[in-house]
Amino acid sequence: MKKFILTFVMCLTLVPFAFADTISTDKSDFQKVSDVIYDAAYDIRYYSDNNFTGHRIAGYKAPIAYMTKDSLKALAIAAEDLRKQGYRLLIWDTYRPQKAVDDFVEWINNPNNEGDKTFYPKLKKSQLLEGQYIMAKSGHSRGSTVDLTIIKKDGTFIDMGGTFDLFSEISHPDYKKLTKEQKKNRKILHDAMIKAGFKGLDSEWWHFTLKDEPYKDTYFDFDIEE
Repeated sequence: MKKFILTFVMCLTLVPFAFADTISTDKSDFQKVSDVIYDAAYDIRYYSDNNFTGHRIAGYKAPIAYMTKDSLKALAIAAEDLRKQGYRLLIWDTYRPQKAVDDFVEWINNPNNEGDKTFYPKLKKSQLLEGQYIMAKSGHSRGSTVDLTIIKKDGTFIDMGGTFDLFSEISHPDYKKLTKEQKKNRKILHDAMIKAGFKGLDSEWWHFTLKDEPYKDTYFDFDIEE
């Protein structure tokens, strides 16, 4: 009996974190970005084959951006700030189903599918997971992360010195070999997002997560659809 109790206690101490995260399909606290930010533009990359895998990603059944309501309120504040400066948002990705992240990992582990090397020109595909460019769990699946840039009100693109999902040091927000204009443009986006309550990521200038995200341990897995 004592041996059983000791074994049970050891199991509890060794694997409590295995149950720390929750997978949910409840989308009641999510809202379309277009419902709140009227002038945002969209290029939902994982709905198309224009991404590093070369195929549409699982769970993306419509080119729509969803976010938790709290994060969307904050994003609307950033959008208004940028609007006053003559810009509007161009959104590449927001909520990402867990099945989409699983699709990324499956692609990495498939030796027969190189995908689009232009997104990782100096890396081997296996390094994307090893180097943590792609994670088995993504903050996007918690619903309060957004990948975006700014464009002018007339739709003219802004030079950020690198494109979305380029797995390279060029994508680091503080990359040194940018022009003054590119540095300024990145700062405009960064400052507006930070002021609105988001935090950035050291490896991706376009990636921002709400600091006080409402679902820190919940990963959602409902499809993106109308």
